[in-house]
Amino acid sequence: MALREYERKRNLGATPEPAPDRGRARRSPKGELRFVVQEHSARRLHWDLRLERDGVAPSWAIPNGIPEDPAENRLAVRTEDHPLEYLEFEGEIPAGEYGAGTMGIWDGGTYECEKWREDEVIVVFRGERVRGRYALFRTRGKDWMIHRMDPPELERDPFPDAVEPMRAKRGPLPRGRWAIELRWQGERAIAFCRPGRLRLQSAELEDVSRTFPEVRRLSRRLGARDAVLDGVLVAFDGDLPSAERLRRRLEAGSESTVRRLAKSEPVTYVIFDLLHLDGVDLSAEPYRRRRDLLDELDLNGEAWQTPAYSTGKARELLEAARARGLPGLVLKRLASAYSPGRRSEDWREVRS
Repeated sequence: MALREYERKRNLGATPEPAPDRGRARRSPKGELRFVVQEHSARRLHWDLRLERDGVAPSWAIPNGIPEDPAENRLAVRTEDHPLEYLEFEGEIPAGEYGAGTMGIWDGGTYECEKWREDEVIVVFRGERVRGRYALFRTRGKDWMIHRMDPPELERDPFPDAVEPMRAKRGPLPRGRWAIELRWQGERAIAFCRPGRLRLQSAELEDVSRTFPEVRRLSRRLGARDAVLDGVLVAFDGDLPSAERLRRRLEAGSESTVRRLAKSEPVTYVIFDLLHLDGVDLSAEPYRRRRDLLDELDLNGEAWQTPAYSTGKARELLEAARARGLPGLVLKRLASAYSPGRRSEDWREVRS
């Protein structure tokens, strides 16, 4: 009876999801209660929390992931109970089926139940990623909230609300070993990435997320990670930036125009710095370290890229930029920290 809704919503002959009577689910040792958090890349990326209870898996869809900060509550939508076999399910749910998309296990383990009522659940998770005491409480209908009750094991730096970009000073080519990058003709933007959401801020601290909807899918690539990125929005025409295309994107008024131009004249978010990652403020770290961490994220996709930088042959690169009609180079001291809002000698802009 508890799984009737699960069966009603699915064509179990067309989807690889487990049927409730498909054998017996493996029990945890010593009879411990199991949980799983599955990353579900469906129409919208979200995370599904499932708890073993009374022979089924009560489930919640969490659009913005499991919170680490006790000061933050996040939405958790109560969904139908799932069979225990689902605690181990990973796979591709075909298009046209309920929940179509990719389902993968993001974390799992055991939990201890402290309270279980119709409107409130308190548990202690013991997983690889999710550890600690959490409360789930109903607010209205199927809408619940999930809240961390104990402090995290590691202290987290606050996630910033705004960042004024660091800027380069104009000058000649410097001597020594610097990080050398192309200077892109585009719109400077800081990306604030949280699980399942992304906000783009212009250099003037304005929210431009709605103007560039194609970039918001970058949050899927980052999954459950928190990050603050610095880069430039570039409208390419072939291999070269187009000032005219970018102007049209910036001046698009209606949502229908924005959607049309996002398809016909998409921008690329060219990423060159990482300022915050998973609760750690990286602004005091040297540029080389920030770039190493950025490269590990492998952010190269449909509307974003992380071009490599060079540490030599600056004059040849400047000549190549001039030959391609690019504005020039930006050179950055490898040991430089990120200084928000400053025009620093540690960053040098060299025009073609």
